[in-house]
Amino acid sequence: MSKRVLLVDDSQTALLMEQMVLSSQTQYQLFTARNGEEAVDAALAHLPDLILMDVVMPGMNGFEACREIRQKPQVRHIPIILVTTRGEQECVEQGFVSGCNDYITKPVNGHELVLLLKNYLGE
Repeated sequence: MSKRVLLVDDSQTALLMEQMVLSSQTQYQLFTARNGEEAVDAALAHLPDLILMDVVMPGMNGFEACREIRQKPQVRHIPIILVTTRGEQECVEQGFVSGCNDYITKPVNGHELVLLLKNYLGE
């Protein structure tokens, strides 16, 4: 059975890049969301096995969405990897405080991203 991965980013370019990298991995079923509110709704609707989420988004940002997901019993266990241009130490710390499992900065190395997902998804 394929693993479900939710990709969350307000940048269509970033979403397309992640989709291209991960589409070569046929075991992934990909879903997308464009902001934090959509991310929470999509997590509840699709029950993904992992969430890759940007931080800087309009409306509910990635930190807020991460905290919101961690409040929902049916999805709080899902690994969340924040993927962002914000590499400052205080942002990294805020990411982990908000409940993320990992934090990586853009630009993302496709090979490293695939290895990271395989590690979290037990592949």
